[in-house]
Amino acid sequence: MRSVTLSSGRGLTWGLSLGRRNHQIRVEDLGRFLIYVLGRRPDEFGLVPDPDGFIKYKELIRAINEEPGFSYVRQSHINEVLLGRDRVMFQTGENQIRTLERKWSLNLDNPAQSLPNILFIAVRKKAHPVVMEKGLLPGDGRYFVLSEDQDMALRIGRRRDQTPVLLRVMAERAGKEGVLFYAFGDIFLSPQVPVTFISGPPVSKEILESSTEAEIEKKVRPMINKATFTPGSFALDVNRDPDPQRRVKGKKPRGWKEEAKNIRRSKRQ
Repeated sequence: MRSVTLSSGRGLTWGLSLGRRNHQIRVEDLGRFLIYVLGRRPDEFGLVPDPDGFIKYKELIRAINEEPGFSYVRQSHINEVLLGRDRVMFQTGENQIRTLERKWSLNLDNPAQSLPNILFIAVRKKAHPVVMEKGLLPGDGRYFVLSEDQDMALRIGRRRDQTPVLLRVMAERAGKEGVLFYAFGDIFLSPQVPVTFISGPPVSKEILESSTEAEIEKKVRPMINKATFTPGSFALDVNRDPDPQRRVKGKKPRGWKEEAKNIRRSKRQ
């Protein structure tokens, strides 16, 4: 068998060519994956596009990074896809992206008629006390994302809190009581869920105490801020009063009249 020896120049050229080829394959793989995520099954990754089909880069990259083999992806890698041959498949907006061809549909006009008995949602630790007291509250056209799968609920929750709190929502019962849920692939959306239909771990004593302190601070701080002073004014500090006796129940010390008379007599003399 005859061995073949490549010159250093040819070896370097071959290595660079292979590196470029591997890089191109990587870009094309990411492009195909993005088409699937954005255009086929965003729900499979816990993503909810806006009414125009756009998904924010930040949300998209968080979801992609959770997938094996795509933890490296940053916006710069997506930009490479948008410069390649698959660029005609995408459209970008301000901090967001969508595919021009979409196989999914999201109908927020028709609530789901058939609901599972239980749905799960993972909330931030800071939000846990509020949810357990007031429920999932509506706001600014926001929809809460729920799933039949606990792992998916936790996966979505961890995008905002590394250790979220998993809650159970009695969806079927809530739906019968008029709470709205909308089906989107494997996940469900709801604008609000009353606390009556939510169960989960009790709020810890430490969180309750810190929450109480925060509320007291919230109420007291504006009162302190209102106590402003005009230039040249000053605040009285009762602890620095040179005559502390006059602060006792607003009374003057006994014998003050006699002492005043003596002072006046001495002045006349």
